[in-house]
Amino acid sequence: MARPQTDLEAGREQLIDLVIELIEERGSTNLTVTELAARANMSPASLYRYFESKEALIDAVAERWFQPKVAIMEEVVASDLTPRRKMYEFFARRFALMQAEWDRDPVAFATYVELGKENFELIRSYVDLGDHYLSVIIGEAMAEGHFAGLSIDETLSLTNQMVNCYVNIGAMEQVMPKLSSDKLAKIIDAIFDGLSAQDRGAKGVTGLRAA
Repeated sequence: MARPQTDLEAGREQLIDLVIELIEERGSTNLTVTELAARANMSPASLYRYFESKEALIDAVAERWFQPKVAIMEEVVASDLTPRRKMYEFFARRFALMQAEWDRDPVAFATYVELGKENFELIRSYVDLGDHYLSVIIGEAMAEGHFAGLSIDETLSLTNQMVNCYVNIGAMEQVMPKLSSDKLAKIIDAIFDGLSAQDRGAKGVTGLRAA
């Protein structure tokens, strides 16, 4: 007899909680299905009734971790803020969440960084979703005259490079004590005030001469 859907969902949530507990307890992503099943007091076969593979379980853990970040992106994009303010809030609100997670447990944060590296193909969709929402904000900014001469894709790439340490948890982990929302605001202002296809001289120097 098939389990009620609510029972399946409850079992899935409990297993996700268990994986997060083990990851943060051990500071390691090296978990096996056998170990997880034993910790959950079930057989590996029973675990597969909730998740068809270890990858599916890790994907669910990633979904849990990304869900509040996705909610922030959707809320900001749907808001009536100006494009400049939207871009700041788009990055700043997620950064605040991740900074709080790092403050709470830097070792666990580092473990999630490693988990992301090991399972990048499983989380690529969240990266792509972030790029999609950022492109919407960039399109709104372009409608107001910003980023002259650049395409949305060019602006997206340049912006991501400029704010990389505020969204890439691997880069963020290395410099977290040096990051702040105030610095991020200055970066966003620099993007809006200066980013365009215009050559202002940075590439115009053809050679160096001794003083």
